[in-house]
Amino acid sequence: MADSPINFEIIKEQTGTLGRAGIIHTPHGDIETPAFVVVGTKGTVKSLKPEDLAEYVGNQVTLANTYHLFLHPGSEVIKDAGGLHQFSQWKTPTMTDSGGFQVFSLGAAFGKGVTKFSQGETEESAEKSSLNVYSKKAAEAHGKLCVIDEEGVTFTSHYDGSMHRFTAERAIEIQHDIGADIIIAFDECTSPSADKAYQREAMDRTHRWAKRSIMAHKQNYEALKKQGLYGVVQGGRYLDLRKESARALADMDFAGFGIGGSFTKADLGESIKVVNEILPADKPRHLLGIGEPADITEGVALGCDTFDCVAPTRIARTGTIYERTHAGHVRTNLLNSKYQRDFSKPDESCDCYVCQQYTKAYLAHLFRSGEMLGPHLASLHNLYYIVNFTRRLREEILRA
Repeated sequence: MADSPINFEIIKEQTGTLGRAGIIHTPHGDIETPAFVVVGTKGTVKSLKPEDLAEYVGNQVTLANTYHLFLHPGSEVIKDAGGLHQFSQWKTPTMTDSGGFQVFSLGAAFGKGVTKFSQGETEESAEKSSLNVYSKKAAEAHGKLCVIDEEGVTFTSHYDGSMHRFTAERAIEIQHDIGADIIIAFDECTSPSADKAYQREAMDRTHRWAKRSIMAHKQNYEALKKQGLYGVVQGGRYLDLRKESARALADMDFAGFGIGGSFTKADLGESIKVVNEILPADKPRHLLGIGEPADITEGVALGCDTFDCVAPTRIARTGTIYERTHAGHVRTNLLNSKYQRDFSKPDESCDCYVCQQYTKAYLAHLFRSGEMLGPHLASLHNLYYIVNFTRRLREEILRA
């Protein structure tokens, strides 16, 4: 956007790839890219204090979810508290997503366990003034928890069954209240199993919502000075749609871009490549919701600058940690019986606080005993691991 508070500076480009090292300048500080964005869905990174992020993880940017914060505590509460930074005591630059993926999860994907990847694959591989009461008749009519139409989305709260309405304009208004540095245009994230006709319908609708999101953002002069708006590329697994979406969004006045939607593992790379060859090089690109080590490595080489994923803390809460072995980056399940007497570091190659202080046997004991300290320590390690893995990719570009 013209005179955007979010500006991107390329420091060095990687020879032979689309990769680059850069800096995203924001009102709350700089983000050296490539960078991993730590996810704090409800304004909190599960099991961690904000001070833990600064002292033990060292992340440069933190992301919260628009859908969840709208439902609780409410965007007006966060606004009255002084915005997300003040409310959550996050000291880094911040992002909010559009809530589009949650719409997808409540709609076409509800009850099917569908993620950003196709079925069988995993992440590794109301208006402002009132709430509408949940309508059983309406729910039975569409058979799911949300209905998507041209103007927006009507959805049912998973908290209390109340019904709400998101439009492009409302999603931007909510993000203005929340006050993150980087906000994202409202989009429709489709199911990986959706056919091409529906992928096109959803993509075209996302483009129309993108234009409305820009207009809504520009009508709030105060927000325009403090928040940068990203558009979201859609198109599913169809490369021709991905290219068309990238061209359409590149012609719009965005401060940066998110690459959204759903993929298969096999076509993830090509989908990113064709998009980043079209998007303007002087604006940052964020790969939404994907962040395993192999995916980040590929995404960096293909021109992505930032990544977010809930996996590091999600798997940590069930006793799984990242570890670098001779086989590469693996997930180690500490509930495996062999770790009960394993007095080695959680990861011999890691210099995080957890790996310097504790053993696999101790962490295994915490999880087997149901102690709260287990998820806390495992989350610290996993976030440090991914944040610094991505930082090293930046350093490799700068050294080459």
